[in-house]
Amino acid sequence: MGIDSETDLTANLQIGPTTLGMVRIYVEGDGIDIPMDFDPEEAIEIAEEIRAAAMQAKKMGEKGSKPKGPKKR
Repeated sequence: MGIDSETDLTANLQIGPTTLGMVRIYVEGDGIDIPMDFDPEEAIEIAEEIRAAAMQAKKMGEKGSKPKGPKKR
């Protein structure tokens, strides 16, 4: 399965600080329980990557939903 493949799987995602000064991304779903801890600098890099991907996805969505103008003859 690639990053652009659709799936019917669902999971819960939680993000927050730990008592040890790390940032935890916690994924929980059917048969999975994945805690991932990152130092704050890594977490900021991940946040920037998520934001960049969201902006790209937004642009792709806008391209696909533009109304078509009248046909030229």
